[in-house]
Amino acid sequence: MIRLLIVDDSPLMRRLLSTVFAAEGDFELAFARNGTEALGQLAAFRPDVITLDIQMPEMDGLTCLNHIMLEHPCPVVMVSSLTTEGADATLEAMSLGAVDFITKPKRAVSLEIETLAPVLVAKVRAASRARLPRTLRLADRVRLRSGLDVKPSPALQKPLRPVQTARRSRKVDAPVRNLILVGTSTGGPPALDALLTRLPPDFPWPLVVAQHMPGSFTGPLARRLDKLCALSVVEVTRPMPLEAGTVYIGKGDADVIVSMRLDGPVVMAAPSLPEHRWHPSVDRLVDSAMQHFSPGGLIGVLMTGMGSDGAQTMTRLREQGGRTIAEAEESAVVWGMPGELVRRGGAEVVTPLEQIADHLLDMVRRS
Repeated sequence: MIRLLIVDDSPLMRRLLSTVFAAEGDFELAFARNGTEALGQLAAFRPDVITLDIQMPEMDGLTCLNHIMLEHPCPVVMVSSLTTEGADATLEAMSLGAVDFITKPKRAVSLEIETLAPVLVAKVRAASRARLPRTLRLADRVRLRSGLDVKPSPALQKPLRPVQTARRSRKVDAPVRNLILVGTSTGGPPALDALLTRLPPDFPWPLVVAQHMPGSFTGPLARRLDKLCALSVVEVTRPMPLEAGTVYIGKGDADVIVSMRLDGPVVMAAPSLPEHRWHPSVDRLVDSAMQHFSPGGLIGVLMTGMGSDGAQTMTRLREQGGRTIAEAEESAVVWGMPGELVRRGGAEVVTPLEQIADHLLDMVRRS
């Protein structure tokens, strides 16, 4: 049985979620109306996974999450609104240690629960098997157990202050001939933090990222990463020329593809295709890039995420002479996508998250 603690101040939401998970037959459920009640149940119920609403009275979701990760680390799936404020709060939650999130429907949740239920169950099941990094908030946990004061998490201090980094000036040279393709899903935002903040401002290749995420979230994600990284990070909302040292985040609820124009390659958003389950689709991104770039000029990076998106096309990329990197199981929150790439024999390099940037730099230098 999977022990699930549902934390939400809405009686309707608690009732609907109870119906969804009780119907699965392998969930043991407990409920809390706010963060204070949730913290009171951690030691007794010992949940395998928690769904946690962000907006709640008495103690909001972010404050509760901060306590959970310090006192009883446990996989948490945030429940968020589709607003910009909801997206910013969710990204803060991911930086605090949440492994995934679900979004509330725009219409009444009771009208859309049947559509939401399969995705919700899949995310919670994946989260129950997720690996929380052993070093997650380790210093704070040691201080807490030693009776020392714990500094507030940076994610709870507003506004997010940008890291001051020197960025090189941009100029349009010859069209780029090399490209890095990054795919990720569950656990992806913190993984992107770890990867991109390790790349220097003079990194010579562009990077295109397909992160499974709703359309209202990818803009805030790009802005957050742009503040943290030495590279420029932008959301792809229109056709954009590919430039060295720029990271392009595919817009959610659509696909991101590479195309060619007279003056060189561009990256652009494209309506999602039904044959791909998750969007932006990693498989579609890689396939489009292979139509316009030599395989030897492409590097595919597949990081944490449930499912298998990207594994098929990155395996084909390697077979045709491209290079590929899969995140190792030891660091992946969910080793679905990169694990499938490894099982198919499509991973040239299998490495922990913190070493992916070094491998990229080495591959680029040798090109």
